[in-house]
Amino acid sequence: MIRRLQATVIGDGDATPAAAALADAVGALLARLGVTVVTGGRSGVMEAACRGAAGAGGTTVGIVPSDQLDDANPWCSVVIPTGLGHARNAITALAGDLVIVIGGGAGTLSEIAFAWMHGRPILALAGTGGWADAVQQHPPDSRRTSTITRCEDLAALEAAIRAVCAERGLATS
Repeated sequence: MIRRLQATVIGDGDATPAAAALADAVGALLARLGVTVVTGGRSGVMEAACRGAAGAGGTTVGIVPSDQLDDANPWCSVVIPTGLGHARNAITALAGDLVIVIGGGAGTLSEIAFAWMHGRPILALAGTGGWADAVQQHPPDSRRTSTITRCEDLAALEAAIRAVCAERGLATS
């Protein structure tokens, strides 16, 4: 198979330094696994995940809300300008084989809802606050169209990513 696994990383656009450091490490981990990193292309968790992936030689995709290519953070190797504002969150969520949540507010919640409705596995990094910590106790609804996995650390996240790959027949490095 030629297509590489794609992981959408979502979270706060105004992330705390701790959340940004974790997102950077997540991006680097994904790149080492040969996973393409997809984000909303802007600041905070999105920028940090792209920076980490780019620093580790990975491919990064930024799906920005405006119609301007230059609105993406400088770590995006591919920029998709949508001109859709917050509606671009549907595209961002669906562009990944799985979704990784680090913290997050209302925009993150909308991406979680789209991932949930469309059966994308949701991997939530515990202890990062926001919806990453709340989503397991408060899933979007009772239909169970997706799975939510709480990951306590990067090792648990890597194991969860590898499990999704195995289920979907996609390889990691």
